[in-house]
Amino acid sequence: MSDIRWFHVRRWTARHARFFEFIYAAFEHALVMMHPLFQRLGYARMERPVAAAERIIKGFLFDTQMCGSCTLGATGMVCPMNCPKRMRNGPCGGVRPGGFCEVKPEMPCVWVDAFNGSRLMRHGERIRDIQAPVDHRLKHSSSWLREVRRIKGSKPGGSRVP
Repeated sequence: MSDIRWFHVRRWTARHARFFEFIYAAFEHALVMMHPLFQRLGYARMERPVAAAERIIKGFLFDTQMCGSCTLGATGMVCPMNCPKRMRNGPCGGVRPGGFCEVKPEMPCVWVDAFNGSRLMRHGERIRDIQAPVDHRLKHSSSWLREVRRIKGSKPGGSRVP
């Protein structure tokens, strides 16, 4: 699929951020319910297949960059890592007239889409939360499994996180 098609899907999901917020909450609940299975099989063993599924699903819908520190729920269902400057906490200040990117003038600013998407979401105020810097050791790993472990309060056991 060409970059332009990914771009259109990414913008479509931002325009439907409330729907995807609801879907993600239900999906997260299902993943948390699978915690005993993940524990039994081993989170380390589950990392590769779950990360592959996550890459396909989130890649198609949100054009995520699989940084391992997913912020879709706090950024209007827009992956901030699509920003050419990789800005994680808002626009760089170089947004062009009409909301276009300073670096790629033909591309709408990722953060304009993120703010628009967040206004549609029930928990849209989370866009104001300061996001931690990306831990590059987590690149291409499953943020879904990490979130389940966080919610269930278990240790990462065998994950890439030291």
